[in-house]
Amino acid sequence: MKAWTTLVDAAALAAALDRDDLVVVDCRFSLAAPEAGEAAYRSSHIPGALYAHLDRDLSDHRKPDGGRHPWPDAEDFGARLGEWGISAAHQVVAYDDGDGAHAARLWFLLRTLGHDRVAVLDGGWARWTALGLPLQTGVRDVVRVSRNAHFDHDRLLDASGVQAHLAHGGLLVDARAGERFRGEVEPIDRVAGHVPGAVNRPYPDNLADGRFKPARQLAEEFSALLGTHGPGDVATMCGSGVTACHHLLAMAHAGLPGAKLFTGSWSGWIEDPHRPIATGT
Repeated sequence: MKAWTTLVDAAALAAALDRDDLVVVDCRFSLAAPEAGEAAYRSSHIPGALYAHLDRDLSDHRKPDGGRHPWPDAEDFGARLGEWGISAAHQVVAYDDGDGAHAARLWFLLRTLGHDRVAVLDGGWARWTALGLPLQTGVRDVVRVSRNAHFDHDRLLDASGVQAHLAHGGLLVDARAGERFRGEVEPIDRVAGHVPGAVNRPYPDNLADGRFKPARQLAEEFSALLGTHGPGDVATMCGSGVTACHHLLAMAHAGLPGAKLFTGSWSGWIEDPHRPIATGT
């Protein structure tokens, strides 16, 4: 069966739930109530799904820097995949109950490991339940596996890497809302504004009616944004390195793979008060 590498439709996933090589991962999470997603998972989820917590599983808060959601080490994340029974041969599908950003974080973690057979459920939990597709309670039993893991660090930038990226003419795309980018409001981080030289494309612009726009439309929109830059000359960022992954997924779906992630993003940038800050457009 053809591998899913960017998005998968709810009906297609429902038809494949009995596949032995399929692992579904529930990534529901709320910044306002960090345990609400797991509670919702235990109440009801897609049959056979495992649960991934943004703070515990998809970030490493033991790190003293790296923003609000520090990128985990490959060894630790590989161990977590092994605990979930996810081998390099599995087809993984991630979903959440928002706009797909938390699922996209897991998608990019796996893609940066070289795990290509991973996709995000287009429309997520809302689409699945609206179609009346099967649900399940309880927690799935897994058979642990051994997993070696190494990230492609060419696609992961820290603050100094972003400065070098911009100095060499690279494009930095900020996925936050326009008012946060311009520094008019800042509901989460202690400083408002953006990295000088960045451009803004709010990540919800990738969606229409709760689902990703068609690949051709996304390709046209991103090509207009990128101009003469190729995807490999692009880095994305947001507040903490989560919603920026939405852009990486959208670009890959549009046939523009290979962009990088500023892992610490804005919350990592402002950890050093000597780094410059821009406001306005």
